[in-house]
Amino acid sequence: MTSHFICGGWPLEPNWTTRGKVRRSLLRFLRSGARDERGAVAVFFAVALVVLTPLVLGALDIYMMSIQRSRLQDALDAAALYAARSTATDPADITAIGQKALNANIKLIPGAQLHGSSFNLVGNKIVAQAILEPTSIASNLWAHGNMTVGAEVVRSSMNLEVAMVLDITGSMSGQPIIDLKAAATDLVDLVVQPTQTPYYSKIAIIPYSNSVNVGSYAASTRGATTGAPKTVTGAVWKAAGATNKDITGITKANPAVVTVSGHGYATNDWVYIDGVKGMTTVNGRVYQITVVNTNTFRLNGVNSSSYSSYQTSSNDFVTKCAKASCASTITATAHGFANGDKVAISGVGVSFPNATYPYLDNLNGGGFTVANKTTNAFDITGAVSAGYTYTSAGKAYCGSYGCDYLVFTNADSPSAQKAHQISTCASERTGAEAYTDAAPTTALLGRVYPPASGNVCPAALLTPLSSDKTTLKATIASLAASGSTAGHIGVGWGWYMISPNFAYLWPSASQPAAYTKTDVLKVVVLMTDGAFNTAYANGVIAQDSGSGSGSATDHINLNATNGDAFTQATTLCQAMRAKGITIYTVGFNLGSDVAAQNVMNQCATDAQHVYLPSSGTALKTAFKAIAQDINSLRLAH
Repeated sequence: MTSHFICGGWPLEPNWTTRGKVRRSLLRFLRSGARDERGAVAVFFAVALVVLTPLVLGALDIYMMSIQRSRLQDALDAAALYAARSTATDPADITAIGQKALNANIKLIPGAQLHGSSFNLVGNKIVAQAILEPTSIASNLWAHGNMTVGAEVVRSSMNLEVAMVLDITGSMSGQPIIDLKAAATDLVDLVVQPTQTPYYSKIAIIPYSNSVNVGSYAASTRGATTGAPKTVTGAVWKAAGATNKDITGITKANPAVVTVSGHGYATNDWVYIDGVKGMTTVNGRVYQITVVNTNTFRLNGVNSSSYSSYQTSSNDFVTKCAKASCASTITATAHGFANGDKVAISGVGVSFPNATYPYLDNLNGGGFTVANKTTNAFDITGAVSAGYTYTSAGKAYCGSYGCDYLVFTNADSPSAQKAHQISTCASERTGAEAYTDAAPTTALLGRVYPPASGNVCPAALLTPLSSDKTTLKATIASLAASGSTAGHIGVGWGWYMISPNFAYLWPSASQPAAYTKTDVLKVVVLMTDGAFNTAYANGVIAQDSGSGSGSATDHINLNATNGDAFTQATTLCQAMRAKGITIYTVGFNLGSDVAAQNVMNQCATDAQHVYLPSSGTALKTAFKAIAQDINSLRLAH
């Protein structure tokens, strides 16, 4: 079928002979025959007139019909093509678009009337029909009734895979997250078409803050955790036969001197103090001592000059520890740990019967180093774990990367060990495949060991490619703002969700197509409201992460393995573009944040794919514009 679109306009109108000119020529011919005075000629003319007139009129009528049919066909072809190039799927919308185009294209011969037209989407075709009552010179002599013409246009389209990478960090709290939900919902409505055959249109949603929560896909993308926990059946820190002794005084001095009648301790013993009133700073801590006399001892290295004054209490006490630093001895049959291993203790039942003031359970959730191990027991060092009484069994976990817990030295205190439990979130991949979309079977993604509170793993889960608008909208509606910003991890997972190398992970309906499939458009929409301030080392936020990435006490004392989060993001974007992926960026309320603006500009396909809205209304407008552009790309291949 030939289209008569010229530079986006309507078909040009040819300079056809009009019906009036035909009639005038015919009348001149008849008058000249009637004036001829030669008898034979007159007779011949009369006979010829009777025979030839219907033939001449019929030929002219057929010619006129041909002209009108040609005009109608051209106009209908153009209108069908116009309807096909639209994204409309609703019958009423398609009809309205087609009819408008037909009216603009058709040029009727005077007297002709358009009696009706229809435009319908049948599969991937626009099927059009128009009915015309034509003008004829000899009405009903050679041509009878209306003429009907039809047209079919295969709707040009592509399969569509879109990954929406959405910033749900703490700075998006309040109205910003509300605006984002509205904007993202609009994009779903505009991009995901009600008809999924013969071409599909699907969206994946990747909410991110300090990481991306991969939920049930954690083991398959980051690897299963290693090291089965060992059952703890005992925990002891007191010296054999040790009892709590009453404290009757503590000096404000350097070093502090403690009075305990007949204490019975020796120099270099370790003791635990709790329950003190007034000078509460000394509570819940362990000390190595130097004996002064039978009733007093010094707390080595403790300058209490600036502490509050000691107050007499019947509840304060000191207890002798069994080992240096009050290390606990853990009983766990055939535990398999070696000296120097990192371990975390969890779920062990303990009580604090002698503590008057709020205490910290430093045993459960603490990070320790194994020492003095035997087959069925080991000491734990590296943190205070005294003051408790063992009551019930719990678990001891390995504390290396890949285990259920990670024991690490925090960035705030080089001597302090912490233990964070693994989450279902993922961090950046390291090594040779850091900036590729190689399958997890080739290189695993990074784990995340977040703190128990504060900058935790975001609750919102990613959603693989889907054409189910109800599911997609429900996911968007459930988003909540919290945490710091690891935009590069969001970028990475935006890529992975439409990468054929990750396809085996997802349900069949969510599996992206191969890069080599020519009728597929792959798109990433990256949205953020500020600086990418969070990067990782060994699954914990690195010490060189930016401001706003959480407390230094929850950071590991290592720099980010892959370096700056912005650089990681732009490197990933460059690799994506090389795969033919179209990238739109939306920087929301970035203000004067040059670094954030730069990553938006450097990640996007080009300057026309960058949006920097500064209000909720502008954010919605940006998402609608992106949706419309995606649809245009889909139909203009």
